Amino acid sequence: MSLTKKTTLGIFWNFTDQLLRRGITLATTLLLAYILSPESYGLISIIAVFTAIATGLMDSGFRQAIIRLKTVTDVDLDTAFYANLILGVIAYLLLYLSAPHISNYYQEPKLTILIKIMGLTVLIDAFQVVQQSILHRQLNFKNQLKASFPAALGSSLISIGLAILGAGVWSLVFQMLTSSLITVLILWRISEWRPGRNFTYASLCNMYSFGYKLFLSGILDTIFKNLYIIIIAKFFTTSVAGLYFFAEKIRELILSQLVGAIQNVTYPALSKIQDDNEKLKSGYRKIIAITTFVLFPTLSLLAALAQPLFEILLPSKWLPAVPYLQLLCFSGFLYPLHSINLNILKVKGRSDLFLQLEIIKKILIAAMIYFTYKHNIEIILIGQILTSIISYIPNSYFSSKLINYSIKEQIADFVPALALSLSIGILVHYSATTIRLPPTLQLILLGGLGAAMYVISAYFLRLQACILAFSIIKAKLFHKSK
Repeated sequence: MSLTKKTTLGIFWNFTDQLLRRGITLATTLLLAYILSPESYGLISIIAVFTAIATGLMDSGFRQAIIRLKTVTDVDLDTAFYANLILGVIAYLLLYLSAPHISNYYQEPKLTILIKIMGLTVLIDAFQVVQQSILHRQLNFKNQLKASFPAALGSSLISIGLAILGAGVWSLVFQMLTSSLITVLILWRISEWRPGRNFTYASLCNMYSFGYKLFLSGILDTIFKNLYIIIIAKFFTTSVAGLYFFAEKIRELILSQLVGAIQNVTYPALSKIQDDNEKLKSGYRKIIAITTFVLFPTLSLLAALAQPLFEILLPSKWLPAVPYLQLLCFSGFLYPLHSINLNILKVKGRSDLFLQLEIIKKILIAAMIYFTYKHNIEIILIGQILTSIISYIPNSYFSSKLINYSIKEQIADFVPALALSLSIGILVHYSATTIRLPPTLQLILLGGLGAAMYVISAYFLRLQACILAFSIIKAKLFHKSK
């Protein structure tokens, strides 16, 4: 099977995986929102920060290193497997010992036992790093779907049942635990690979020389990505942190669904042509055009219709999160551009530049938080938007150097879709605030009209991604008619 066909199928199965898994997650989140309080989400948001850091230590870049290797041997896989197990134990012990101190810092006694229990996900996930990396290399996202969908469904049912029984925040903790456990069990059942006794220092050094920089970058990214939660939970209240976390969770579902499927597939696919700069540039230009063409209007309409959306789907206790979600949508506009530019560095093996960029961006984030944390949450989120815009400059700089994809060309590829999306989003928001209609009718009518206006306008304005999408659809229809 050709690389193009494997990539197309990979995107389809990965998108299906993301759609089903995140669809279940979204439905579960909305159901739990009726049962649990913002305080429960505030506690889980704090726990999630530190378990994410521990997971990054456990992975240490081996997943990315395995995916990128031109040829991978049993020695490489075995070495990565045992390294992840050892690092998983170390990461969990550090998390276990830190739990009382984290609890004291936030003055939340429950955090100690919650962190110790939820931290077990780090040990469980250590058993799936190599299994998932192999499937990523093969672009076999169909088998990943076989594991992730039952895990999402089973863990969601358990969490809803526990919430109904009054378990509170524990329902969210056991959702994470059971999801990890079910995923690992199914992956080991469907995978043919089993660890041998091969472990070599040479293989470890080869992978770690590339992976450790991504690990350090990942740790920095995790800390600073969650720094807003750390600051908000400390200087405001757990309830406010829960509102912010809930709004961010909704935005992340959209971003991960629309961007994740493409990013997960294109990294291993384009790694196979990492030495052909012309093909890499062509591939990335199409990825940027299509991804932003879909993402920009989605985020614009989500921000414009956040109020009626919350009124329909959630109890009134969550309405204060509406402005948080709207501002988070704006800070998410450049997310695919950041991801794509960083992917170029990984494909070209420049994890050193990747790490340098992360350090620069984290300094910007720290400076912005320092100047905004004394104000309200809205000011902090506006600072987040400014940081995202400023960070785009160094992110895109190295793409122009490595594959001759200049900042000017990137801007030309995404600005038309951005301008059109913002214009329609502003129009829809104005209509929603001036035309008095029931929330459900507002959502359906204005959302549908906004989406239709965007597609029609994009077609008549001859936006690159729109023309590309229509050409693919025509080709598929023509092929089927034959």
